[in-house]
Amino acid sequence: MNYQTLLKRLRIAGFAEALSWVFLLFFAMPLKYFFDKPLAVKYVGWAHGVLFMVYVALLAVCFFKYKWSFIKSAAGVFFAFLPFGTLYFDKTLQKEEAAIKHA
Repeated sequence: MNYQTLLKRLRIAGFAEALSWVFLLFFAMPLKYFFDKPLAVKYVGWAHGVLFMVYVALLAVCFFKYKWSFIKSAAGVFFAFLPFGTLYFDKTLQKEEAAIKHA
């Protein structure tokens, strides 16, 4: 897998992780706490957890395979713990992807 493909997959995983967090927060949790439907949190939370692990795994692949700096990789993990953090980190990845396309 080339660098640009891996970067695109990482960006997609980050977007999906952020979207699942929004879905968990604004759909599943209100169902649980306001309508006594805890099953939504179980499944959406599970999906969010899987997407988080995929995102972190792709970050690890970039770190090892493409010799990313520890700071850059740690920032990617750090931002994954913040609401919408992966979207913020995505701005860095967008710039890198644009630089690769124009090189």
